[in-house]
Amino acid sequence: MGKIARSKVKELLQMKAGENVLAKGWVRTKRGNKEVAFIALNDGSTINNIQIVVDKTRFEESLLARITTGACLAVTGKLVESIGSGQAVEIQASDIEIYGECDPVRYPLQKKNASFEYLRTVAHMRPRTNTFGAILRIRSHMANAIHQYFYNKGFVYLHTPLITASDAEGAGQMFQVTTLDLNNIPRNKKGGIDYSKDFFGKQTSLTVSGQLEGELGATAVGEIYTFGPTFRAENSNTPRHLAEFWMIEPEMAFYDIRDNMDLAEDFIKSLVRYALTHCREDIEWLSAKYDEELVSRLESVCETEFVRLSYGDGIKILEEAVARGVQFEYPVSWGVDLQSEHERYLVEKHFRKPVILTDYPKDIKAFYMKQNEDGKTVRAMDVLFPKIGEIIGGSEREASLEKLEQRITELGMSRTNLEWYVDTRRFGTCPHSGFGLGFERLLLFVTGMQNIRDVIPFPRTPKNAEY
Repeated sequence: MGKIARSKVKELLQMKAGENVLAKGWVRTKRGNKEVAFIALNDGSTINNIQIVVDKTRFEESLLARITTGACLAVTGKLVESIGSGQAVEIQASDIEIYGECDPVRYPLQKKNASFEYLRTVAHMRPRTNTFGAILRIRSHMANAIHQYFYNKGFVYLHTPLITASDAEGAGQMFQVTTLDLNNIPRNKKGGIDYSKDFFGKQTSLTVSGQLEGELGATAVGEIYTFGPTFRAENSNTPRHLAEFWMIEPEMAFYDIRDNMDLAEDFIKSLVRYALTHCREDIEWLSAKYDEELVSRLESVCETEFVRLSYGDGIKILEEAVARGVQFEYPVSWGVDLQSEHERYLVEKHFRKPVILTDYPKDIKAFYMKQNEDGKTVRAMDVLFPKIGEIIGGSEREASLEKLEQRITELGMSRTNLEWYVDTRRFGTCPHSGFGLGFERLLLFVTGMQNIRDVIPFPRTPKNAEY
């Protein structure tokens, strides 16, 4: 018999009985009696395990004793029809090689139902659990879906810088990038830090958004999207915030706010459909274990026309709710920045469907958003989802050089690092729009997880930068 090629567990479970096969993976469980042992083997290709049936009379007892939960094995044997329930086929082992033993005392995944809090403390091992294996596969599929969607629409994938001298949000919550000796910081004549001695010759930070550079691309090649990591030094420990997260940011020349809303709605529906088609097995497993409404919630988004509502009308609905006795932790009045509880009330209680909220007060939105004729509001749009709140934020961008410069001045922003951005309005300005989708927030919705730290492999949060 020639050398047998390894088959992944996902492939083995779909094969017909009768062949000699080779499986490799990690032991999830081991049980049995004096005559036979049953090993559940998983290699990460599927949520399901392949059962290995071991006739103990054919193997040394010392070998079998070394096979514990977490050990890595190569198993050769015959694929046979399974007598037990739960799987159609199993492997009758004829040869077992142990690649890596696993100390059963120190192995951190021994607990049957370890909490998410505990698993975050061993984030380097949690991908081996069923839950996080499913999440990682879904994350990979959704990244592919994003690239596929924009490629099919003719968008250009633009790589925007991670190191930048501009603050796209104007909030100042950025991680500084420097090579200066922090024990001997050079000073200028005024006593301030002399950034001319730094690597880039100026103060630089990790980006909070690729949008501003994305607009340069849109005004050159028409329609672009970015997809990469972004960083925010916000001291927040909520289940919705990370210090390092991934953003998808399309920018489109000649799109007005309505075109922008149409694209955002079509985009997110397309992604959810893709998930239901390509990640069905993992999603159904997560639904059965954590959230029985997950599948129906995903399906309903695909079939529902999103509500389009002005901020002002949204505030009226919330104020009427308060008058009827609904209690919110944060007060509601025109001009406030809506909190997640307000957004979720509109989506989950009032409309019972996703909402696109538009025309926000300009004082709570970024400097680059197009001002409406009323002088008070801007052409912003936020897509609000059940369980999540805001999942997409965007706007039509201010195309007027005069209004953009006036807004920068009003906010007291430094022009030094923004002149290149202002040039897009100075040299051939055009109507254009864009939005940002937080990848991890999308994954929260698709997986049904409750905490954003559980949909990224290695979460970065205040006081936590392990691995």
